[in-house]
Amino acid sequence: MIVGKYPSLRLRRNRKSSWTRKLVQENTLSPNDFILPIFLIDGVNKKQHIKSMPGVYRYSVDRIGQIIDKAISKGIPMVALFPNTKKSLKNELGSEALNENNLVCKASRMIKKKYKNQIGIMCDVALDPYTSHGHDGLIKSDKILNDETIQVLINQSLLQAEMGCDVLAPSDMMDGRIGKIRKAIDQNNFQDVQILSYAAKYASSFYGPFRDAVGSKSSLKGDKKTYQMDFRNSDEALREVALDIKEGADMVMVKPGMPYLDIIKSIKEKFKIPVFAYQVSGEYSLIENAIDKRFVNKDAVYESLVAFKRAGANAIVSYYADRIDKIIK
Repeated sequence: MIVGKYPSLRLRRNRKSSWTRKLVQENTLSPNDFILPIFLIDGVNKKQHIKSMPGVYRYSVDRIGQIIDKAISKGIPMVALFPNTKKSLKNELGSEALNENNLVCKASRMIKKKYKNQIGIMCDVALDPYTSHGHDGLIKSDKILNDETIQVLINQSLLQAEMGCDVLAPSDMMDGRIGKIRKAIDQNNFQDVQILSYAAKYASSFYGPFRDAVGSKSSLKGDKKTYQMDFRNSDEALREVALDIKEGADMVMVKPGMPYLDIIKSIKEKFKIPVFAYQVSGEYSLIENAIDKRFVNKDAVYESLVAFKRAGANAIVSYYADRIDKIIK
């Protein structure tokens, strides 16, 4: 509620110069707010451009050290690992997810051995990078199996924790998986491993470039609407978050980010839990292409990122994270 009236009250006075705008700004960005996604590929000494994501690359495990060094030097607290699994290693069961020598496991071991606790490691818990059908779960008679999938996710989580993962991030949207994973990792002496639940993950049109990056786009059969959320729903997101908190989630994710700022705000206000936002590949590529075509200027990047903080996000998964020092004003 505004107390006072014009002309004695002039809100423009606090906007008159750069120094006073800095003093009264309500939201700020720092490298501490960011998680840097890293895409992994097989091979040696590889850096492969992702055509649908300008300025983003896939790296072989032997080359991610340069990315980690850069992230640490910029003050980024955590990286998120996503594999581009070779087609020859994919099957209907996603068996490669349980291979201790898969890309995520090899990268996790390397990072933990070299960097210890200088930077956090977030691992995606889901089967879609490993299945021949591109879905996050097991399929029988064209139906995504919930409970059977959870058992595989438990084993995947245990393996990732053993390899050095600090934050498990189940993005599969199976009902009940957070509680089952929490119980399993606690029973196996991984009580300090955190769970970042993709609690409000929507069936969105903004995921295309990511699926291209991890190699699941061409293999995906059908859509994911039977397990990811309907973008027309908001109350449902609060129910999902409430259940995941009760089951043991330490943090929750909203994905995508910008079209769902209202969801971020609602979750933060209701639950007072750390809320992360994922500025997904489609959001990133739209902004980058608009800048490239000069439809908008580069300041749009900063504006889009501040919006997440204004909505209440504690941290942001963003492909801009490695350039954040040049973006922050």
